[in-house]
Amino acid sequence: MKTRLATLADLDAVAPLFDAYRQFYEQAPDLGLAREFLRARLAAGESELIVLESGDELLGFCQLYPSFCSVLAQPIFVLYDLFVSPSARRGGVASALLQAAEDLARQRGKARMDLTTARTNHQAQALYERMGWRLDEVFLAYQRELN
Repeated sequence: MKTRLATLADLDAVAPLFDAYRQFYEQAPDLGLAREFLRARLAAGESELIVLESGDELLGFCQLYPSFCSVLAQPIFVLYDLFVSPSARRGGVASALLQAAEDLARQRGKARMDLTTARTNHQAQALYERMGWRLDEVFLAYQRELN
């Protein structure tokens, strides 16, 4: 198994994983939408997409968005998406992707990485905590739907 940055050449392989990720968060299946969203992000350089492959198969991905922390006055990454193919779970794929994301963040001079996850995603929460992530107990996250 190895991690690497995805390119536009990986779209057809990673789009089904991204579509499955969206379905995990209760979105309707839409492979075309998934592929186009990833294509647009990669083409514009708006995200870093790390994939983990074993042979010719992609087993998982994580997507990082560059952002900034005004309080620190430094750049950060927002780890927005992390998904492992169900057949590859419990095999160290998520840990490897998180470590690759951390390594990339350090290489790119990021001060911190932030992520959010569903309150019910206890397996992911346990993994994050084992890998040194801390639960933010100071700030609340709010959203404002615009559609």
